[in-house]
Amino acid sequence: MKIFQREQRSLFGEILDWMLTPLLLLWPVSLALTWLVAQGLANKPFDRALEYNAHALAQLVTVQGGKVQFNLPQPASEILRADESDIVYYQVLSPTGAYLSGERDLPPPPPEERTFSGEVRLRDAELRGVDIRVAYIWVRVPLPDAPAALVQVAETRSKRSVLATEIIKGVMLPQFVILPLAVLLVWLALARGIKPLHQLEERIRARKPDDLSPLDHKAVPMEVAPLVDSVNDLLRRLHESMATQKRFLADAAHQLKTPLAGLRMQADLAQREGTSTDELKQSLKQIGRSSVRATHTVNQLLALARAEGGSAVVQRQPLDLARLVIEVVRDSVPRAMERQIDLGYDGAEPGARGVWVDGNPTLLKELVRNLLDNAINYTPSNGSNPAMVTTRVLPDTFGRVVLLQVEDTGPGVPEAERELVFQPFYRALGTDADGSGLGLPIVREIARQHDVEVLLEDVHPGAAMPGARFSVRFAARSDAP
Repeated sequence: MKIFQREQRSLFGEILDWMLTPLLLLWPVSLALTWLVAQGLANKPFDRALEYNAHALAQLVTVQGGKVQFNLPQPASEILRADESDIVYYQVLSPTGAYLSGERDLPPPPPEERTFSGEVRLRDAELRGVDIRVAYIWVRVPLPDAPAALVQVAETRSKRSVLATEIIKGVMLPQFVILPLAVLLVWLALARGIKPLHQLEERIRARKPDDLSPLDHKAVPMEVAPLVDSVNDLLRRLHESMATQKRFLADAAHQLKTPLAGLRMQADLAQREGTSTDELKQSLKQIGRSSVRATHTVNQLLALARAEGGSAVVQRQPLDLARLVIEVVRDSVPRAMERQIDLGYDGAEPGARGVWVDGNPTLLKELVRNLLDNAINYTPSNGSNPAMVTTRVLPDTFGRVVLLQVEDTGPGVPEAERELVFQPFYRALGTDADGSGLGLPIVREIARQHDVEVLLEDVHPGAAMPGARFSVRFAARSDAP
């Protein structure tokens, strides 16, 4: 039951409903219980008066000449019947049930309640259509084998009802004042209780758009502190995201500045007076290289942004890692041949046991492609001594893992730089390789989204050309789909 119906859910209204609804529902119950208690309280003093009268009349039952007699003086009879609001009746019956005195038609007690203990009993009855309260007692008489005589005193219930009504009025009338006051106090207490929420709302509204500092969780009630902590965690992640975006834009602008400047310079050279055909061709060739570099940089930036932006919703599916890697290797063969590099695949065949993993095929292809591009870019080669880049997919059915490896015969990566090469736009020192420094950061981001790590080590430690080996270990599926 809702006392207050609202179109939009309100915390204040919900709490108020749950506090006032039981209060208003229990009020009628309280009325009924008070009425029952008032009836009991109103009966007690009048029942004691009836018991006293029954005892008093019982003492007037005597035996004279072997007969049971009842002698009630006239003054006593008048006193017994004197009552402003109720009518008092009495009845005396001999042990044989013969009428001795009082009202003849006063209803007798149930036969099974006959007792000689001298105890006064009380019961409700009806006389001439009027409810009455009856006190009765069985009186033993000094006659051999004689049963007990019966004495009954009854009265109507008018003054009992009046007293019960007065008790109800005395108890319930103050409640008509207390109940609205209680509702008002509950309202004020609840309004004061949720005031910290309004203060928190005002502090948040007063903030500037660029203010992502955490909220003070000590200034709110203990029950609201988890909510504030969650908001602070959201602000922290939002701050990191905005910082990443700013850094990304700054780095992108920096990386694109060089090829764009080269394009402008070569265009200016081509437009000079007296430029020969060879010089014009050379400028156009440089323009082509700069445009290719700018395009590659833009593509890498977009790939990194896509990898970072989709980290929360990576859709995975079962896939054959060996088949995926072979497809990427085939796509990279022309570029490897152009740089006189022997590119090959050495590993499990597609469809083999233990090569199935759960992953995103688009992102994993991007991971393998960037590993191959990195190896091709940084592995020097010539016709007399061609370099080698080898890709492997090695299943371990006992360890239930699949190992992806890309290794080359190049100069390797010094141990001091192995963590730096995974940072955006970092390029190893002492190399003239053409690249944007984004390939390995993309690889690490995609690996992180698949809950795996990328390990970098030398292929031949201590050699003049130690080579570099990138390893990614995936959890294998128990069976193919």
